Amino acid sequence: MKNMVHVEGGHFKMGSNNESASLAEQPRHSVTVNSFYIDKYEVTQKLFETVMGSSNSYFPGDDFPVNNLSWQQANYFIEQLNKQTGKNFRLPTEAEWEYAAQGGNKTKNHIYSGSDNIADVAWYADNANNKAHPVGMKHPNELGLYDMTGNVGEFVIDTYEENFYSRLTDNRNSSQTPSENNHSTNNPANIIDSKHPLAYKSVRGGSYSYAANESENYRRDSASQTAIMADMGLRLVLDITP
Repeated sequence: MKNMVHVEGGHFKMGSNNESASLAEQPRHSVTVNSFYIDKYEVTQKLFETVMGSSNSYFPGDDFPVNNLSWQQANYFIEQLNKQTGKNFRLPTEAEWEYAAQGGNKTKNHIYSGSDNIADVAWYADNANNKAHPVGMKHPNELGLYDMTGNVGEFVIDTYEENFYSRLTDNRNSSQTPSENNHSTNNPANIIDSKHPLAYKSVRGGSYSYAANESENYRRDSASQTAIMADMGLRLVLDITP
């Protein structure tokens, strides 16, 4: 797909130690991610409906991000997209998402994705009139990615657990052997196996209904994997193949 942006892998600090950060967003910790591709835009209704035939978007329009869908529906769309394209698109991990939102190895350490002034880069509570807007209308971040802050929230692969970051750092500081999925410094996706499913999934980036102090790059939110909300959407990632 022509809109996929190459993100060179690297090391970064994930989360925050700010007093305003929630327990789920603490502590700030070191993470490494491999290179990957990510779409410069949130998935549009035009793409979604080309694959699925229709959508139930609350805010209609070809260039609007698809919205009003659940985590399960987002993944079903990706399954169908992969069947039609022969690719292996997926949702980003939380670590990949935050690394890309920060600007990857081109980061200028902005508070929001691409600026310290949220209005430059996001449709959020103070300027969005409580609705989604067409993708790509605000300024991009350092990697050329649009709407990483605001517009619609973006589902990621990870299961949401409030103490996940704490468990990561606790295990690194102990003599315990970290598990492959949950406690590695390398793209530590919180993927729960099918025998132990958890209903809540992480959502990143805030949305048109979030205030500025709820929209910093490190902010985490969650939603039931079956919940359908008007301000939820998705962004595609593609692995680098050898």
